[in-house]
Amino acid sequence: MNQAAAPELARSRRLLTGYFAGLGVVMAVWGARIPAVQNTAGVSTAGLALILLAAAFGMVAGLQTGGRLAHPARLPTLLTGGALALAACLCTLGVCHSLHTLLGAAFAFGAAHGVLDVAVNAAAVRCQAAHGRPIMGRLHASYSLGALTGAALAAVTAHIPHPVLFAGVAATATVTAGTTTRLTRTLASPGLEPVHNRVVPGLDQGAALPRPRLWLLGALAAATLLGEGAAADWAAVHLHDLGATTATSAAAYGFYSAAMAAGRLVGDRLTARFGAPAVVRTGAALASLGLATGLVGSTVSFALLGWATFGLGLSVTIPSLITAAGIGGPRAVATVAVTGYVGLLAGPALIGALATVTALPHALLLPALLAAAVAALVPKALEKPAP
Repeated sequence: MNQAAAPELARSRRLLTGYFAGLGVVMAVWGARIPAVQNTAGVSTAGLALILLAAAFGMVAGLQTGGRLAHPARLPTLLTGGALALAACLCTLGVCHSLHTLLGAAFAFGAAHGVLDVAVNAAAVRCQAAHGRPIMGRLHASYSLGALTGAALAAVTAHIPHPVLFAGVAATATVTAGTTTRLTRTLASPGLEPVHNRVVPGLDQGAALPRPRLWLLGALAAATLLGEGAAADWAAVHLHDLGATTATSAAAYGFYSAAMAAGRLVGDRLTARFGAPAVVRTGAALASLGLATGLVGSTVSFALLGWATFGLGLSVTIPSLITAAGIGGPRAVATVAVTGYVGLLAGPALIGALATVTALPHALLLPALLAAAVAALVPKALEKPAP
């Protein structure tokens, strides 16, 4: 890293940390208050499924659009514009009172989320390249911590109507994005040009990204995010079926999220020392073993430990996959993100379908098996190809 550019890189890293954290807060607040949105609008369960599907379609469209637009010179505009659009859409979701208006607002919310997701990850890849060392894990950890903060905020403001909460979060995001606009422009400066003589260990920074490798990265992202969706939607149900109290059941996803955040905070150091392939492979194997043990143990304590270990083991996977995709540019990042989100969105439904023909613990072995597959295949995706 150029010492003259060190202050600028530090500012850029802090700015991106804020963007990741803010995105986590917004998504957690929205997710936590979805039942209130449903009740206020009088939407049925089927209607809610359509709203969530509209948000998913919007996100796919936003990811693809962001991938096409995310040239380095456009990153500041995409970041600021995406943040302002996401805030406006969150506020709009709070005042919608019919299925039709919610469908439109949800699609726009998802699209803004997708554009911002690609922009912030593309900027993070560029910032990491300029540093010449891994920082992606800590940036993604800030998203996890932001999500925990957003969930806590939604919990302590449960007595406040959701339109007020949405408007407050949106106003905060708008003011923050507006006041950092000038700083955001530095993300397109020459000071963030990649350092070619230093690379992230375990990754090939110089070669173009072959299409088979790109799709392998996407498949691994889908397998990983399927596990994240399973934790979000089924961990509490799993604990409840084991006889845990409501509070303990709800804590299962908290254990998972906290362990994932902790793993990401230390993941960059491990990646710098041992290389991304070794760290991701070991982590995925740990995740597979941990979740399988928690399922086989059939006790509340084993289950909590299993979900925490699962989160810890998978913590470094997505940051490393995004870093590897970044070699191919923003479009490659978008491709991996879109493929990954297919797993996130389809995974919980697939596990539910499996649980109807077998027991839930048996169905939850699917993310454990996929984590084992990630451990087996990740060297092909992350290791530098032979000359």
